[in-house]
Amino acid sequence: MEAPLLSWLDPTLGTMKRAALWLVSEVGVGKTFTKEQLRAAFPGVSQVDRRMRDLRDFGWRIDTNREDATLDPHEQRFVEQGDPVWLPGRATRRAGTAAIGAGRRREVLARDGNMCRSCGITPGGLYDGTDEAAQLDIARREVVKPGGVRTTELVTECRRCRVGGRSLVADLDEVIRAASALSPSERSILAGWLEDDQRNFTPLERLWSAYRSLPEQSRAQLRSHIGAA
Repeated sequence: MEAPLLSWLDPTLGTMKRAALWLVSEVGVGKTFTKEQLRAAFPGVSQVDRRMRDLRDFGWRIDTNREDATLDPHEQRFVEQGDPVWLPGRATRRAGTAAIGAGRRREVLARDGNMCRSCGITPGGLYDGTDEAAQLDIARREVVKPGGVRTTELVTECRRCRVGGRSLVADLDEVIRAASALSPSERSILAGWLEDDQRNFTPLERLWSAYRSLPEQSRAQLRSHIGAA
């Protein structure tokens, strides 16, 4: 039998656990709420916004207008419930999900050429056929390494690609196999693209696109594999 839901008003619980319970019992999946409503529910509680953001590290999906353009800047949407962090032993931060600080964010943006690694758009660039300007963010990308080992790496993506690629897994093993099957002339062309980090469209476009979508650690591994490092 499922354990009864704890009360979000319980002062013995931590702020993140109480925020999770508040979302489940007071907001509801699929519903919106505002920062003002959150702060009114937790008067005098410092950093309640940050503690709620911490829930994303446990599989909770809480969208802002960065992920959902239909939301107003002051609104958020409770999209999906993750781990029941209020249960004993469940509020342990997962490996590889530490908060991304401002310094680390700048480092990843610079390393990725200050552009979305999935579509290539730069900050402020307009999407084709729209007046929507691109915003860049840092995403965690699951990567399949040779031998089937799975890791999580950081990659720069625009809001559109980040929202559309939440379940995307970058398969470096498959990319390496495809690169190994290239002819010497094709490998030479690919090596030039990797070194310059740009290319003209040719029949090798699919392989290039796969490379561009990989996080930097995996891109470096592919460059090394074909002698382009």
